[in-house]
Amino acid sequence: MKGFLKIINGNLLTPQGILKEATLVVCDGKIREITTDRPEIENAETYDAQGNFVAPGFIDMHVHGGGGRYFLEASKEAFNIINKAHALHGTTAIFPTLQSAPMCQFAQAAEVCDALMRHPESGAQVMGLHLEGDYLNPVRCGGQDPDSLLLPDPKVYRPFLESTPSLARWSAAPELPGALEFGTFVSSKGVLVAIAHTVADYPMVKAAWEHGFSHATHFYNAMTSVHKDREFKHEGTVESIYLMDDMSVEVIGDGIHVPVPLLKLIYKIKGVERTSLVTDGMAYSAFDAQKDTGQTDSPKIIIEDGVCKLADRSALAGSIATMDVVVRTMVQNAGISLTDAIRMASETPARRMNIADRKGSLEKGKDADIVVLSKELEVIQTFCRGERI
Repeated sequence: MKGFLKIINGNLLTPQGILKEATLVVCDGKIREITTDRPEIENAETYDAQGNFVAPGFIDMHVHGGGGRYFLEASKEAFNIINKAHALHGTTAIFPTLQSAPMCQFAQAAEVCDALMRHPESGAQVMGLHLEGDYLNPVRCGGQDPDSLLLPDPKVYRPFLESTPSLARWSAAPELPGALEFGTFVSSKGVLVAIAHTVADYPMVKAAWEHGFSHATHFYNAMTSVHKDREFKHEGTVESIYLMDDMSVEVIGDGIHVPVPLLKLIYKIKGVERTSLVTDGMAYSAFDAQKDTGQTDSPKIIIEDGVCKLADRSALAGSIATMDVVVRTMVQNAGISLTDAIRMASETPARRMNIADRKGSLEKGKDADIVVLSKELEVIQTFCRGERI
């Protein structure tokens, strides 16, 4: 039993708008009441928000690591270090993401993920596994290991899916042989299937949608845009996804992976309801010790210009951003309202990942996943299920 917590004097970002100088009451990790009164509760812990913003905790649906560790290490220690590191930056729910690797590593990480979903520990709560591989197009592999890429094989993905209750999402290139059948089967099991690392044109994106691909992984990155082949122009994956009205997207909102004018365009076309903010964070996110050195533990990757790059600078290789960074970028650089930026970091991913019954907004009965933000949108305090981090 965690008992009562009162968060007072906050400007609460609720689905009904900003509730000024309000009180949020938490009991046993759940939101019990939101009020402009000052209820007297015996033996309640009190946290004074001092007029700062009180928002729903962020949900990162695409993140590979943080705090110097990777989820692909497939150890509870690595998972917990990453979850706590990102919690300090406002993330309260997380979908561990695995880049391309042997299926045996996926299976080991899935066991850890399953265990932490059954018995949550301190920090951002593990909500389900995201596989970003191995079914990606090597032409657009980006920071992924091309030697690990494979074609979809039902003899491999069917038993893996059926033995892994934690699997929530799988990203793949729909143009690969067997990928459409993969999309149909995986989506039929309630797993989100997303387009990723692809050269798909409009007919292929349309076919992908019809076969269960309903989301775009790190939109604009590792996919084609409008281009010429000799004298003729051709649509790319990006334009094709824009034409699929109901297809949702996620964007690495650091202003580097996707420049600010394109962040504005995504917001204008896809809108709040179909745009989620993600970090695509690598081990070097939420890890100040190595951010400024440019060095990593891999000779293939460098940190430069605020991102991870391949050492030959041929492609970006992931982010060092945290969710507070992407929210600030959307508000302060892209000119998007705070309420909309917060929704894209919490409510929209919660709905997209089918956890909106518990997460994503400040509402009575939901988990007390809360972040307190300063006027400059710096994280002051995070609460994960009512626990102060």
